[in-house]
Amino acid sequence: MDKELGNQTFLTEFILLGFGASPKLQILLLLLFLVIYIVTMAGNILIMAVVVVDQHLHTPMYFFLGNLSCLETCYTSTVLPSMLASLLTGDRTISVGGCAAQMYFFLLLGSAECYLLAAMAYDRYVAICHPLRYVAIMERRSCVWLVAGSWLSGIPVSFIQTTLVFTSLFCGPNKIDHFFCDVAPVLQLVCADTSRNEMSNITITVVFLAIPFTLILISYTCIIATVLKMSSPGSRHRAFSTCSSHLVVVTLFYGSGMVMYLRPRSIHTTENDKLLSLFYTVVTPMLNPVIYSLRNKEVKGALRRWVAGKRLSPLQ
Repeated sequence: MDKELGNQTFLTEFILLGFGASPKLQILLLLLFLVIYIVTMAGNILIMAVVVVDQHLHTPMYFFLGNLSCLETCYTSTVLPSMLASLLTGDRTISVGGCAAQMYFFLLLGSAECYLLAAMAYDRYVAICHPLRYVAIMERRSCVWLVAGSWLSGIPVSFIQTTLVFTSLFCGPNKIDHFFCDVAPVLQLVCADTSRNEMSNITITVVFLAIPFTLILISYTCIIATVLKMSSPGSRHRAFSTCSSHLVVVTLFYGSGMVMYLRPRSIHTTENDKLLSLFYTVVTPMLNPVIYSLRNKEVKGALRRWVAGKRLSPLQ
């Protein structure tokens, strides 16, 4: 639907084209994404509950993990519920306001995850490279500030970016060739100069992808250098095992994100963009609790105690 003023058409809603119009494909995708959403929510909520309830996990490392699971729960919920509703009803329309809200929260939560993963890398750096000072450096207030900074970091940039996009003039087609309101596909519908938006995109990519990823690389460079100096193979194995889950998550999240946002525009294709976006918005949040529960002995121990029905200590 649109409104006309003079010779200019102003859009009031968009149509998300998603993954095609085949009825059989829609049913298959509905079932697939419904299972993924249930697994994602259940896994991340379970991790949060275990971290809160089990006193053995009341450490900085698991404080960050609980916040990561909370963030992933919110992150995937900005995309999947609307996509499931669209697949179920066949209604692919989204209001301009709804599209702006989805973009805002997607940018905010994605930016927060970038810096939260960097904070988790810093925690591992301090634990392995400065073990005697770990308790003093990673005391509760420091952890709260790191987490709060991560959550709040995306607010100004998501507000600015969303405002820049939706104060632009939409006067042509209203079909977004994507499954959610990401910046690039929405900008394709703008009929004015988008150079300011593109410059903003470059700045955001540097600030929220390149900088935290560089901090993670520095942390792990120091960690590897410290671990290689350890004389005991057992000590080296324990040190690396505490980082393995985080490294896998970082590789999945940053790998897909960097391929999506840092590759040359000349090799972009709509279908590849959709698949890459699907990976870091839908698949990675589902895999994170699996990765941490399967590769972390303390989390597995807490889950076993919970499943076995043993009494867990109350939160202190």
